[in-house]
Amino acid sequence: MGNRIITEDIASIWSEIDLSPLAGKNVLITGASGLIGTYMLYSLLHWNVASSDKIHISLVTHRELPAHLRELEQNPAVTIYRGDLADYHFFASLPNFDCIIHAAGYGQPGLFMENQIKTIRINTMATDLLLDHLTSTGRFLFVSTSEVYSGSVETPYRETTTGATMPDHMRACYIEGKRCGEAICHAYMRSDKTIKIGRVSLAYGPGVRKTDKRVLYNFIEKGLHGSIQMMDAGRAKRVYCYVSDTVSLLWNILLRGKEHTYNVGGMSHTTIAELANLIGENLQVPVVFPEEEQGMRGAPGEVFVDMNRAISEFGKKEFVSLRDGLKRTIEWYRENLS
Repeated sequence: MGNRIITEDIASIWSEIDLSPLAGKNVLITGASGLIGTYMLYSLLHWNVASSDKIHISLVTHRELPAHLRELEQNPAVTIYRGDLADYHFFASLPNFDCIIHAAGYGQPGLFMENQIKTIRINTMATDLLLDHLTSTGRFLFVSTSEVYSGSVETPYRETTTGATMPDHMRACYIEGKRCGEAICHAYMRSDKTIKIGRVSLAYGPGVRKTDKRVLYNFIEKGLHGSIQMMDAGRAKRVYCYVSDTVSLLWNILLRGKEHTYNVGGMSHTTIAELANLIGENLQVPVVFPEEEQGMRGAPGEVFVDMNRAISEFGKKEFVSLRDGLKRTIEWYRENLS
């Protein structure tokens, strides 16, 4: 029951993705217990149910699997490697893989600013060492971020947009870590390996841990306890992308992409205040704005990526609306975390 909505979401995007190039292959997912990793994992599990030519799935997780994923420990098609991707010695335990999806890392600003050295290592050292564990003709997906555009005044951000923050920026461990991770990927592109980069922007949906403090989940958690208390007026603008759309795009980038780098975002352009009001409306609780603003230090005023490259190449026509995505996220949250 815990993954009912996730399973439904994977079925809904099945016509948009083709995992046949991975049939019979060994695939590794890092960050498999995170939002994107969970949906990519369930995509592979869906294939294995539908096909006789199984994909062997390996996961890397640093912590104990959350309750909604513990069933995987009994799945014979899944191998779990427990270890720290920021620890050089961990990689000695890993074999080579035909495909690696590197989705690990601290995506929450609070966590990556508390764990700056690990954040840098997971995006740089781990990227390098994982590429060493890719077979000579293997496929690699580096899950990057729209934060590489930080500091640019050009919106929407295109794949050619250049960020303009300095290495001493308070979020530099994440921004520069991802930029360096992308540079490492480009260095390996001179080999026969197929290496793709997806710059994800504000994915959301089912499959997170209760400890996730990103704004959207923080609003849901507050709302489930009676009201949504805002830190500021919520004027910052964001474009949210429901996780099934994010994962559909990432699979197509990895398996069909003609370019090396793609933006991965949605169509739901909204302010933080509008987001809070939508969640409050769904939960039927008030949204309370402060008299004095606190805000999120270092966060950009607007995050908006240009999706023309991915949409024109992969022909994606429909995206889950913010209202529907929030409804499914809240429903999953209630079933599993409240």
